[in-house]
Amino acid sequence: MSESASTEAIEFALPADDVLLPFQAEQADVLGRLVKLGSTVDTILSRHDYPEPVSRLLGEAVALTALLGASLKSDGKLILQASTNGAIDLLVADFVVPGLMRAYARFDEKKLAALDHSDDAALLGTGHLAMTIDRGVDAERYQGVVPLEGCSLAEAADTYFKQSEQLPSFLRLAVARHFQAGENGEGAWTWRAGGLLVQKLTREGGIISPKRFEEDWTRAKSLAETVEDHELLDPTLAPERLLFRLFHEEQVRVYHAIELTTYCSCSRERVGEMLQRFSGEELSDMVVDGQLWVNCEFCNAHYDFDPKDFGAA
Repeated sequence: MSESASTEAIEFALPADDVLLPFQAEQADVLGRLVKLGSTVDTILSRHDYPEPVSRLLGEAVALTALLGASLKSDGKLILQASTNGAIDLLVADFVVPGLMRAYARFDEKKLAALDHSDDAALLGTGHLAMTIDRGVDAERYQGVVPLEGCSLAEAADTYFKQSEQLPSFLRLAVARHFQAGENGEGAWTWRAGGLLVQKLTREGGIISPKRFEEDWTRAKSLAETVEDHELLDPTLAPERLLFRLFHEEQVRVYHAIELTTYCSCSRERVGEMLQRFSGEELSDMVVDGQLWVNCEFCNAHYDFDPKDFGAA
């Protein structure tokens, strides 16, 4: 090395995080979406300090909602809601175009303590998974509902794809805590989530024989099934590189990435407007220690009000 050569340290830059990447594997006529979530899912889960199994399932719901919501081409919202009789009886996640996300869960502590936390089917119990597309006040809502009967969120979503979209589909979701090293050897455990959705489509204006269709899909699905959870969660593995690793033989092409971030629509003004709709008797029942308070289920923000401002004693 010459004396004039630079001795500056090369900084290691992590790939883009909190993104959803649509792609196409052209050789097999396959479309798909890959999502990798870091600070977005960690913020959503950490706001409530849920028990680990609740955080893990809600993280799966967030990743699944991102994969589904990215199909919206214009203004709108996708709401995913799992309602069950299980220990985790409610999961709600929203995706708002262009990439805003929020979510929360509700659970029964006694039921949760009595269950095997590694069994998603047991944690959820039976109920239904609803996916609602809301395009605003001037448009009709669309809702698809599938049963949750001793299955995971991914299995219920697969049923939805078969019934509603009638497309061969492959879905994998992954959620785990990741140790993020900091300066001076310090660091923290944070949540990460990822997901891969692959669907088989026929060529527009073309005809594919059933045998060719099946062969293409079998090949693409076999490649998708090789993805590992750690690949979906690894912050150092760029989504483009992962897709090339999986589908380079199928001439994979990626499209414009969708950036994902958290949001919440709550505010003191909105909460106050909501309280105005209750009767004085109803508001009086909500008063605790002389205070009228409301917690946002999504962002966990706390709002205190004087009951007298609403005619409540």
